[in-house]
Amino acid sequence: MITALYLAHLNPVTKAHVEIIEELKKDADVVKVMPVVFKDGENEINSKSFPFNFETRKKMLESVFGDSIQITDDYAFFAPFKKYMPPLLSPKSWQLRKQILRGVEGKYFSYTGDKAEGYMLKIYRLKPKVGERKSLSAASVKEKLYDAVLGKKSSWKEDVPENIAKIIEEDWRTVEKFAGLEDMTTRVAGMKFPKEGWSK
Repeated sequence: MITALYLAHLNPVTKAHVEIIEELKKDADVVKVMPVVFKDGENEINSKSFPFNFETRKKMLESVFGDSIQITDDYAFFAPFKKYMPPLLSPKSWQLRKQILRGVEGKYFSYTGDKAEGYMLKIYRLKPKVGERKSLSAASVKEKLYDAVLGKKSSWKEDVPENIAKIIEEDWRTVEKFAGLEDMTTRVAGMKFPKEGWSK
């Protein structure tokens, strides 16, 4: 049995993500999709870069794939996030690897469209397959969502499947909440973390 691990922000889930997951389903018996989660205790930390919570992103994935994929929150970082640094030397970072592989039996590989991320996955022995980075990014879709809130012309609906567009519209208050805010994230070792919960 082969399991494909897809670790991604998926914030929001776009047509490019759907395309990647469809490709992974052809290469593996089980596709385990893990939207990244940042937590402080039981509370999820969201920000302008990570507006939609795990449950909303899970709903987005289920609206397209039903139960044909596994969706878990095993790709979760717990505050203070600086404990995961430096990668490799931090016991916390190896704990995260264990979380990611929870319930995975037999052969597996992880997928990324990012070369730097692929290098990190290789170091952690997560057997990465580095794919071509898709031209459509979730970051550009988020910008279009925020443009729509600010009354600018926006074509965000073209970039997400119809079912997901409905979920975003149902959760429009989240988009409105973050549209006017400053982006409270920090980039460390090629990865974005919320500033809230970085250190305590």
